[in-house]
Amino acid sequence: MKRNTLRIGRLLPVLLAVALGCKSGSETAGPAPPPTAANTFTNPLLPSGPDPWVYQKDGFYYYLHTTNTNLRIWKTAKMSDLGATSSVLAWAPVAGSPASSNLWAPELHFLDGKWYIYYSAGPAGPDLGRQRTWVLENAAADPTTGTWVDKGKLFSPGADFWAIDGTVLEQNGRRYFVWSGHNGTDAIQRIYISAMSNPWTLSGPRVELSHPEYNWENVGPPYVNEGPEILKHGDKTFLVYSASFCGTDQYALGMLTAAATADPLLPVSWQKSTKPVFVQNPAGRAYATGHNSFFKSKDGQEDWIIYHANSNSNEGCVEKRNPRMQKFTWNPDGTPNFGTPVAINTPIAKPGGE
Repeated sequence: MKRNTLRIGRLLPVLLAVALGCKSGSETAGPAPPPTAANTFTNPLLPSGPDPWVYQKDGFYYYLHTTNTNLRIWKTAKMSDLGATSSVLAWAPVAGSPASSNLWAPELHFLDGKWYIYYSAGPAGPDLGRQRTWVLENAAADPTTGTWVDKGKLFSPGADFWAIDGTVLEQNGRRYFVWSGHNGTDAIQRIYISAMSNPWTLSGPRVELSHPEYNWENVGPPYVNEGPEILKHGDKTFLVYSASFCGTDQYALGMLTAAATADPLLPVSWQKSTKPVFVQNPAGRAYATGHNSFFKSKDGQEDWIIYHANSNSNEGCVEKRNPRMQKFTWNPDGTPNFGTPVAINTPIAKPGGE
């Protein structure tokens, strides 16, 4: 008995050291907790949702997408809860009006103390060449409440041609409108910019910033640069756009880059990427990846891209396109790294703060 006690006493320091070593190792390099349903989500976020757009204000996210027949807003405190969120009807077009059909790519912006929705639409009928950009205004604090007032068509004087997918750029204390349009002589979709005198009026001539040039931009017809979106980081301003026809699997994202202090109306201010920055991932069932927008996580620490994609090849440019989101990072040179589209039904960690 005494001998056993002695032996244990001699072993005790060794056992204690081993135990402490194991504890220390687990604290510094232990495995991360496995993902659970409580801290992850999966793509797609909704069964359908082309041209997704997200705007953040006062702790809430406001989400919109193309419905074709009206304009709806989803309001949520957590983007990962979008699928469990009901939408609110913001606007139903007046039958027979010049903006009564094919309502596309709505964007919600808060400007000068009021809410504005920019959307594309045209008169009823098969002629999509009459698509133009329109503006609605709402003075309510919450855009899911209040009354939307039609501010009319937003167009460049002397160049009232096809115009869709409008967004807003603010730079050097001025405001600009960026959209996809025709030049009046061909059906190629180009990216244009114009200065704004107020949220519903363009005040200067339009300037072309981009048109399809590279092979990856010319899968069609039609030949397309569309869906321009603005992303700012450090001393740079990025204009991320969608290229090639949305009905092809090769629909992808391209990018223009300018200095954050450059004059955006000067084409020489922008440098165009020679390669796409986000493309399809057939192995992950992500085809025709494009028409995106950006948002910050709730804790403000993460950057996220939301975009639409088809879950199968050759599904076309219709309502089968569904919204998806994923976190992205930044390259050493300050440019965004969007990575590869995450495969559908793969658990993804929720945005920080959710």
